Amino acid sequence: MCDTCGCNVTHGNAHLLQPGGKLSRTEGGHDAVSVLRGLLHENDHAAGHNRHHFDQHGVLAVNLMSAPGAGKTCLLESTIAALGNELSMAVIEGDLETENDARRIRARGVEAIQITTGSACHLDAHMVHDALHHLDLAGLDVVFIENVGNLVCPASFDLGQHRNVVLLSVPEGDDKPAKYPVMFRAADLMLLSKCDLLPVLDDFKPEAARRHLRNLANPAPLFELSARSGAGMEHWLEWLRREIAAARQATVVPDDVRTATSVRPTP
Repeated sequence: MCDTCGCNVTHGNAHLLQPGGKLSRTEGGHDAVSVLRGLLHENDHAAGHNRHHFDQHGVLAVNLMSAPGAGKTCLLESTIAALGNELSMAVIEGDLETENDARRIRARGVEAIQITTGSACHLDAHMVHDALHHLDLAGLDVVFIENVGNLVCPASFDLGQHRNVVLLSVPEGDDKPAKYPVMFRAADLMLLSKCDLLPVLDDFKPEAARRHLRNLANPAPLFELSARSGAGMEHWLEWLRREIAAARQATVVPDDVRTATSVRPTP
């Protein structure tokens, strides 16, 4: 995980390790384990702060995770096309480089804030917090956080989201929940994407993917869909509507706050 590959230090949290930063010195002056614990603790603190911002505005935050190319951006494009007149949405995009996916979302008329992570293979809560400074949450129904394409590290970092949605595309193979258990165990919803390819890639067995997920003791719903053809999208859209409604019921937000308040940078 990130404690071995080193990507736990990102441009979002590097200030904590710089001279004068909160974690620039440890108890013994050189204890790497203490630094790692401190980074994770600070990430969770920032995540709680992000979640408070979302809750304060009655906004559902959904973290989309998958391997590269599983269809996260295509799913968002199809979701915008289906619900753009019903819900107010925004997207936070995470990639190592380029604004390619953010441009695709903006072309659909939805605000997208790009985070380029450089060498970091995941988003962290500090990066998302910085993005929220550029995003007006007032009046939004849902914010999608499209995480970096990676089936390992993103699952270990709380961003302040309410729900994790993990995509598994048909070309990847049906055994991925068994091979990457941390990611799929964290899923509140699993989507089998690119299911229009099942007639061609008939060695992918949806029932096997479902069995692997249940073997992780994860009871999360599993939907089969194709964002490109539209098949099965209604199940995802209904799930999304229910989650947004539940988020609104869980957090009572005064109308004047919901329509007039935006995220402000913390001191």
